[in-house]
Amino acid sequence: MSDKFFEDFKQGDEIRTRAVTLGEPEIVEFARLYDPQPIHIDKAAAERSTFGGVIASGWHVGSITFRLFLEQSPLGENSMGSPGLDEIRWHLPVRPGDTLSIVITVLEARPSRSKDDRGSVRLRYETFNQKRELVMSFIGVQIIKKRPRRQRSNRWGS
Repeated sequence: MSDKFFEDFKQGDEIRTRAVTLGEPEIVEFARLYDPQPIHIDKAAAERSTFGGVIASGWHVGSITFRLFLEQSPLGENSMGSPGLDEIRWHLPVRPGDTLSIVITVLEARPSRSKDDRGSVRLRYETFNQKRELVMSFIGVQIIKKRPRRQRSNRWGS
């Protein structure tokens, strides 16, 4: 699959990813490194919590979400970074054995007003579990290179 340019993103387009299943060792390993709260790394403490067992860090779920997006729709060298995320929500806990899949919807694709070589794309990321329950959502803005000028013009040279 080739890298996508700004022009490849149209409002309303959806990108669907493959599904991945999380195991408890993976959940605990991520949390030990990046989010060492007892609900993520200590089975006994997590069982005593309101969650009744180990749950994945929301940051872990977000990382998986973006990884699956990149696998399905690689930006590669066309990515020029992101100014950030908006409206990030963790709707339901993700537990060991849950299978996650992602739906990404293009909300808006806007050419840059100041730089002709790029545009910004607003994407709504929705992460679902195997029951099709929404577990996480956020809006991301991605800055993406436009096609080189020679590839933007039509075959008549305009």
